[in-house]
Amino acid sequence: MHLTLQRWESPVSTLFLVSDENRALRALEFGDRESRMHRLLREHYGHYTLHTGVVPTAITEKLHAYFDGDLEAPSDIATATAGTPFQRDVWRALREIPAGTTTSYGQLATDLGDSTASRAVGAANGANPIGIVVPCHRVIGADGSLTGYAGGLPRKQWLLEHEGRFASVAAGASHPVYLL
Repeated sequence: MHLTLQRWESPVSTLFLVSDENRALRALEFGDRESRMHRLLREHYGHYTLHTGVVPTAITEKLHAYFDGDLEAPSDIATATAGTPFQRDVWRALREIPAGTTTSYGQLATDLGDSTASRAVGAANGANPIGIVVPCHRVIGADGSLTGYAGGLPRKQWLLEHEGRFASVAAGASHPVYLL
């Protein structure tokens, strides 16, 4: 698999953006988590080559829009992932969490049809190779606390506060975004 890597500056961190030959986003990782990015790429794809270049402008334009306050912009980014069928189900469900809201691991497990799978949901969430676009930062503890985030809890808090500034809480959301 031949992949393109672009280092891209965002308000929260330098990001590593990885796209494939079909112009799909395969990975989005924080700049200080390069080893995690390589580990996930190996786990998901085995052998790959990574060349420094420019990812499709559609990806960076949507990310610019997100950081400028258009919280729905990443939903238009084409992504492609490997992973197990369960992981891919979790990642699809993550993309359905409305911006400006959060949910718990247990609620996400229930939404996926197995209320006993909260730990498995947490593991799949932690293996998400496309942070921000696949918004794993929107999953919090059942008590509303910030829990685990591969990019670090300060970044999770930053992302939630960013979304809280631009989104009105959707009616019926599991939990509103709390400005911490």
